[in-house]
Amino acid sequence: MRSVVLSMFQMGDAMPETRYAKTDDGVSIAYEVVGQGPIDVVYANSFMSHVEVSWEYPRAARFYERMAEFCRLVLFDRRGTGLSDPIVDHFTLDDRVSDLRAVLDAVGADRPVLLGSSEGAAACATFAALHPDRVASLVLFSPALVPVADDECPWAWTPEFFELVLATFDDAWSNGTGIEFINPSLAQDSDARSWYARYFRMSASPGLARALLRHNKGAMDVRQLLASISVPTLLLHRTDEAWISVEQSRYAARKVPGARLVELPGTDHYIWEQDIQVVIEEIEEFVTGVRPERRADRFLTTLVFTDIVQSTDRAHALGDARWTELLDRQEAAAARQLARFGGQLIKGTGDGALAIFPSPARAIRCALAIREASRGLGLELRAGIHTGEVERRGDDLGGIAVHLAARVAASAQPNEVLISRTVADLVAGSDLHLTDRGEYALKGIPDARRLYAAEI
Repeated sequence: MRSVVLSMFQMGDAMPETRYAKTDDGVSIAYEVVGQGPIDVVYANSFMSHVEVSWEYPRAARFYERMAEFCRLVLFDRRGTGLSDPIVDHFTLDDRVSDLRAVLDAVGADRPVLLGSSEGAAACATFAALHPDRVASLVLFSPALVPVADDECPWAWTPEFFELVLATFDDAWSNGTGIEFINPSLAQDSDARSWYARYFRMSASPGLARALLRHNKGAMDVRQLLASISVPTLLLHRTDEAWISVEQSRYAARKVPGARLVELPGTDHYIWEQDIQVVIEEIEEFVTGVRPERRADRFLTTLVFTDIVQSTDRAHALGDARWTELLDRQEAAAARQLARFGGQLIKGTGDGALAIFPSPARAIRCALAIREASRGLGLELRAGIHTGEVERRGDDLGGIAVHLAARVAASAQPNEVLISRTVADLVAGSDLHLTDRGEYALKGIPDARRLYAAEI
């Protein structure tokens, strides 16, 4: 479903409570605390953020949750952005450090690890240089430490590039145009671009964002402080990133005494994009001294595959423009039902989708509701449902349960919601009406499986 990004919290997860810290000059800084680990990690994000909206993005939420497995993770919005005080009259580096100090004081962080990405890395590096007694160690991901190119650092942004970036803000805030320059892997991901546009809008207006970036151009050069950083420092950077050159981290690794640089494969600037497991493993080993074992992220869920019947014939009959419009309407209707029944969209499958649910009964009711909504648009839909253990693979799912659910869907007749015996057993005693369709030999699945048609 190309135009919809569903919040993970539609599945019943609880967003951390947003609280406020007060700076010495009276500015309220919004922050959240995730996890209860023995190590405090305070994360300073980019030059703008929104601690609540970021939880709507599954990749960001998974990054936070995985970090919180080994630490107490603290998130915050710098002054003027997100949920922090929106009306401030200056945005100096001292202010950025003051925001960080206020959050550390509010959460009672005793010598935490400071994690800074992009412009947030400059604030963390400055705080570590000025207050080494308050910092255990420093982790900088894709840091923006030298904002403007010169003879010493020709790989930094040129003034012309700054102005080019500023000119793109209106489109980026409207529809996510340009996010592919920051995160190239999302070039074909319209859902992600839509979410980033919303994230930008909620974090800061285009005018404020321009003001913040112009400030960075003139005041965020921290290269003179790097040699005075005395705490253990880890630098992480994706080698093929175009937004912030890996030369920023290579330069810092030469300047910060004893710093360790790990260059990662990839192109994207945001820390939670691409293979976050590798990023988290490097951070966890650095702050705990122990390299975590690779483990599959497995969980039990109910899977629903949907498919529009004879979609190719309909597309040919209607023509590309009319078919695309009809498909968009069907996807929007399906998204409303997913939100209503607490489902999470995993991916589109061409003319259908894969979604997961915390409850098999909700999955069935949602599939039936999507079928009826599709009927109203003149489309026939079939669906297959199975409950089993799956493995999370990046933004997708794997495992035999996924294959079984797909085969159940392929066995369904037009306008039929077909479920596995496992699902039938789990909803026994409900008011759902099940009709035994007999045993099916499902391609690639050993042994025949008994399937049931579900109705209300």
